[in-house]
Amino acid sequence: MAESFDIVVVGGGIHGVGIAQAAAAGGHRVLLLEKGRLAGGTSGGSSKLIHGGLRYLESGRLGMVGECLRERALLLKLAPDLVQLKPFHFPIYRTTRRRPWQVRTGLSLYALLGGFNGHTRFRRVPPNEWESLDGLRTDDLAVVFRYHDAQTDDAALTAAVMRSAQTLGAELAMPARFVGARLTGDGCAVDYQSNGAQRTCRARVMVNVAGAWAARVLERIDPAPPSRAVELVQGAHIVVEGRVDRGIYYVEVPSDGRGVFVMPWRESTLVGTTETPFDGDPDQVCPLDEEKAYLSSVLEHYFPRYRGTGKIVEAFAALRVLPSGPGRAFSRSRETILDVDRADRPRVLTVYGGKLTTYRSTAEKVLKRLAGALPARKPVADTRTLTLSPT
Repeated sequence: MAESFDIVVVGGGIHGVGIAQAAAAGGHRVLLLEKGRLAGGTSGGSSKLIHGGLRYLESGRLGMVGECLRERALLLKLAPDLVQLKPFHFPIYRTTRRRPWQVRTGLSLYALLGGFNGHTRFRRVPPNEWESLDGLRTDDLAVVFRYHDAQTDDAALTAAVMRSAQTLGAELAMPARFVGARLTGDGCAVDYQSNGAQRTCRARVMVNVAGAWAARVLERIDPAPPSRAVELVQGAHIVVEGRVDRGIYYVEVPSDGRGVFVMPWRESTLVGTTETPFDGDPDQVCPLDEEKAYLSSVLEHYFPRYRGTGKIVEAFAALRVLPSGPGRAFSRSRETILDVDRADRPRVLTVYGGKLTTYRSTAEKVLKRLAGALPARKPVADTRTLTLSPT
């Protein structure tokens, strides 16, 4: 007889493990399938930031920023060894598109949404301190704002959440390749390959959090649930020899006005990210030469000491899933979308998009959306109080 679960999760990124943790905390029996390694896709190729989404204020997404700030505050408490507050510097030059009053207004609103605590306050860096900012270019520099956000090791955080889920009873099959699923009146039968054998289990609900591979998962379900029109956008990062030590810098790309982060990462400097449309095989994603050149030029523009010496020691790329639509990816909605195969008692739920910072609150929303399809269980824990450790 096939093993039975309340929820089968397909995908071992941060949202997959977060949903597994939330489901197990709710007393549900849950199995997570991951074809390669945890955080092997987008979750391991992020900008390594747990941030409040300052730039989302430009498009009026106050609710999203407030949610990010609340989740950031919670992670600073629950995972102090994995998520640390860092100083961020926002330099404004005479040629910068965003003017000082605009950035000051945005930071003031940021602080208001964050409750005016020590984590959200900001200040101007006085000119006599500019020379100490890791060699930041100071000609035509008008003002430097300093605020705070947090940095993490995305892969380590993902692994920690999965360990937490397992302590609550969640099961992990890895490597395990999703083969297909057959929908029934009250759930689905899920086929997967693990340890060289094909297995079948039953589930009340299957949660598709395969990210860039989500459409492929849907195609293997019979009958196939409706899919959403999305676009894949590649974000590349470079890691350069030499380290910036005074914090993280949020700089504006002179050519297109995008924001790029320059930050310390281990013993080097991490620069990212790009936004390049992608239409190939997600398994073959890799940073393009033009993306590496783009990021190198930004680094050298703001930190002249890297000109001719900024040796790239590593480069990586990952894919973001964005709703299809007009305009640049940079201005496209970052809202997380939850799609179900049917409104009443869904059997399949697909997660599109999502942010590293809000993985926990997204998992809460998923469980709430699935409540009508799941059996009543007695909760055994609350994810708002579960601490996370790197080991």
